[in-house]
Amino acid sequence: MRVTHPFHPLFGRELEFIERRQCWRGDRVYYFDEVGGRSRIPTEWTSEAPVDAFVVAAEGSCPFRTQDLVELAALVDRLRGSNRGTVGEIAP
Repeated sequence: MRVTHPFHPLFGRELEFIERRQCWRGDRVYYFDEVGGRSRIPTEWTSEAPVDAFVVAAEGSCPFRTQDLVELAALVDRLRGSNRGTVGEIAP
């Protein structure tokens, strides 16, 4: 398994895959770290993630995944309408 997220400190590193699990915080892959311990990382930050059709169609020229852009748009919409709400309503 390879870390593919460009801003992760392990970017480009090959890690020993243990398993993939759907946890309460999302889809995670588990791997052995440098000292042999068990660590986890979001699946979408690794080569285990399904290929995003938009990124394939853009032939690598787009650094964003479709799902991430959809989530960002939803967050912006919530924040734009938040000037009338309370802090608790706008917290992610």
